[in-house]
Amino acid sequence: PRRSRRRKSVAIAYESGQGDGAEQGTSEPQRPRWEPRDWRQQLERIREMRRSRDAPVDEMGVEKCYDSSAPPQVMRYQVLLSLMLSSQTKDQVTSAAMLRLRQHGLTVDSILQMDDATLGQIIYPVGFWRNKVKYIKQTTAILKEKYGGDIPRTVEELVQLPGVGPKMAHLAMNIAWDSVSGIAVDTHVHRITNRLKWVKKETRYPEETRVALEDWLPRDLWREINWLFVGFGQKTCLPVNPRCNECLNQDICPAAKR
Repeated sequence: PRRSRRRKSVAIAYESGQGDGAEQGTSEPQRPRWEPRDWRQQLERIREMRRSRDAPVDEMGVEKCYDSSAPPQVMRYQVLLSLMLSSQTKDQVTSAAMLRLRQHGLTVDSILQMDDATLGQIIYPVGFWRNKVKYIKQTTAILKEKYGGDIPRTVEELVQLPGVGPKMAHLAMNIAWDSVSGIAVDTHVHRITNRLKWVKKETRYPEETRVALEDWLPRDLWREINWLFVGFGQKTCLPVNPRCNECLNQDICPAAKR
């Protein structure tokens, strides 16, 4: 809890500071922008390795979990719920839980009418499922009361919801609202960008990584980073025993086992 509060404050500070600097047309001279070595070539090679779209995130990621034929408000709610379920949970498990929820009619009202035991049985075995039952119920009640059953339109409001962190908030903005509010940094993005030295100095937490990346990475690339790096992390740049011999970046990756 103490750590989550710290992460939220970072996200809120970022949200309120958006649009400063160059976007406002200031005339002050800009400092030389730091960039990691070989990053454009590394990015292009990761795109090449992800071209087949054969990672779990491609078939069962959050963008595949909601009912795309549902009314927009219901769709956005399902996106948020799938993000909440996905925390520290494999895509396959999240996808299965979302399918079971949708079979029960996944709307704000259906979740509010469902008792905790039933909700727990449906979402099990997602990680920390007991806590998620509590967070889902609390967040859904807030959405009903404060947002008319829809989800908030800003990162600042999203991270105030129980069980919603900065990564989820940025992905919700991207998927549900089609708005790029920031880079969604999960454990894969955090791990790989540190291995590639896409951060000036090593970062300990995903939120630190997000701030470091957004300081230099061109904004038009922010949307694709999560999808690219998550799949790359699932297939090649594994947490333990990365498959460096299969990686196109072996010759220009600072962490490659040659």
